[in-house]
Amino acid sequence: MKKFKMIDVPFICNNCRKNVDILGYTARDHCPYCLHSIHVDINPGDRANTCLGNLVPIGVEKFKDTYKIVYKCDKCGELHRNIMANDDSFELIISLSVIQ
Repeated sequence: MKKFKMIDVPFICNNCRKNVDILGYTARDHCPYCLHSIHVDINPGDRANTCLGNLVPIGVEKFKDTYKIVYKCDKCGELHRNIMANDDSFELIISLSVIQ
């Protein structure tokens, strides 16, 4: 992806407050414990979005041999998708796939 910027740094999750380590194989863009994220990117990894709203996981979509987490920003309402990481809570991924 031409516009991808590799920024993989540890952080404290704004939602669950857990310490999140770097992912190591690509840029970490959400918490593996609660799956929440922050609306910081315009293009993956650029950290150029000034919204800074909470990206709340609302669903999952099948993507190739994995899944994408579907988010809705609680500030601007934009929908966003991130590929799940190897260490994400699979129980939470499954719970997002249940039709409510």
